[in-house]
Amino acid sequence: MVVTYTILGRQVGAHVLALTTLGTTFAGVYLAMPAKTTEKESGPPINAGSKDEEKFIQDFLKNANGGGEKAKA
Repeated sequence: MVVTYTILGRQVGAHVLALTTLGTTFAGVYLAMPAKTTEKESGPPINAGSKDEEKFIQDFLKNANGGGEKAKA
């Protein structure tokens, strides 16, 4: 037989209390964890003298990281 407890006038089994406690604990931990955010990788600021130089640096970094088209031979 199962050990029962009287809670709010109802008979509740010990196994039900154990599962409820575990479920509540895991749900609380899951809800308390911060949401995963995808942060854009940002490097150091580009200190370019002109817009053309800034564009050149960004294109170079894109190609160097494999983000752009392959270099034309």
